[in-house]
Amino acid sequence: MRKIMIVNMAVMLIAACQMKGNNAPASQETVATTTTPADETPVEGTELGNKFIDIELPAPDGKTLRAADIVAKSKYTLIDFWASWCPPCRAEIPFIVKVYADYHQRGFEVIGVSLDKNKQAWTSALEQMNMTWPQMSDLKGWECAGAALYNVRSIPANVLVDQKGIIVAKDLRGEGLLQTVSQLMK
Repeated sequence: MRKIMIVNMAVMLIAACQMKGNNAPASQETVATTTTPADETPVEGTELGNKFIDIELPAPDGKTLRAADIVAKSKYTLIDFWASWCPPCRAEIPFIVKVYADYHQRGFEVIGVSLDKNKQAWTSALEQMNMTWPQMSDLKGWECAGAALYNVRSIPANVLVDQKGIIVAKDLRGEGLLQTVSQLMK
């Protein structure tokens, strides 16, 4: 009986971080291996090799934050979709904290896009988890405009963008995030 309860709790935690009605399996870590010819302008979109879609949302202080401004100043930028109430998101944060600490001074940046509805929960999580990189949220939960632009249906989710704004990887997790950023920042 106890094993059944534990399994049920685990399933509920995973389901808590998926958008209602989404039955698709979680995305696998993907890294771009193709390049766009120099004379071709990449198409804006959410797939590997596409030019990323800019997100403009309020930061915790209420000022508008624009992802394109940050991407243009950084060698690589991880756009991370998460929420304070999502246990799998919180499990990934230590990996992001580590890669940020290791590579921020060399041009790596992170932009957090929160799917929270409660500002206090969001800002408390930022402090508790040492998330010192730029953050944005419209506090609309699953109706978050930034998440809609990227068709985010479950979290955590992320895209890694180069300085030209090209998506070079998606849905990097744990050690895979650390290894990918380490390779790119050589």
